[in-house]
Amino acid sequence: MKIATWNVNSVRTRLEHVTNWLLANPVEVLCLQETKVIDADFPRSPFTELGYHPAVCGQKSYNGVAILSRLPLEEVTVGFTPQLGEATVGEFDVQKRLISATVAGVRVISVYIPNGADYGSEKYLYKLHWLKLLREYLQRTLKDYPDLCICGDYNIAPDDRDIHFTTEPNRPVTGTTEVERQAFKDLLALGLGDAFRKFNAEAEQYSWWDYRAAAFRRNLGWRIDHHLLSHPLYEKAIACTIDVTPRQWTKPSDHTPVVVEF
Repeated sequence: MKIATWNVNSVRTRLEHVTNWLLANPVEVLCLQETKVIDADFPRSPFTELGYHPAVCGQKSYNGVAILSRLPLEEVTVGFTPQLGEATVGEFDVQKRLISATVAGVRVISVYIPNGADYGSEKYLYKLHWLKLLREYLQRTLKDYPDLCICGDYNIAPDDRDIHFTTEPNRPVTGTTEVERQAFKDLLALGLGDAFRKFNAEAEQYSWWDYRAAAFRRNLGWRIDHHLLSHPLYEKAIACTIDVTPRQWTKPSDHTPVVVEF
């Protein structure tokens, strides 16, 4: 089985990119982020024609996540609320950032973690609270689903190998701060493993590049799109790769697919 994750930065804008990529890379599951479309307007037909069943959770112009699967999707849920309850989650499911489904016995979660904007801002604090809810959500989910893959755009570079510059403690940059990196480590501490790092320990392996300053051509990127796997699934993983090809296309997403194989 192959599971891919891709922040497409508008599924309708990149529809041809996504379908062409799937034709060349017929993965069993593709998790999307930043679909930026309400559920009623999600372009289902192009994917069903390719044999994919879509499960979607979106909103107009912002956020949005989806799971496309060539295998049956079971137990589809959206947001934190099904696990944690409304009293705990409150407003944190208003933004459409998480969808889950079971595919061939594997619990697959497509997640779009908040960017956080400026360090110390209200959006940064929102991100930290969201990450705490995610940890609690995963802690409960792992009890029911031993084979779990949570993938997507985490908006966190786990360490300095994952960014094109060296961090400085006195100049915090959102996505690289110690608090965010500790939150990422706290997820790993639940018994999850970073699939990409199982196979590649090298620096300068990125999944996102700014549109400005010729960042892609100069490889000035960040590795912020991750597959975290429960221990049993981590042991079964045989490869995890970043496919930079779509980032070379005309008017691409600023992210590119990351694929894990079992």
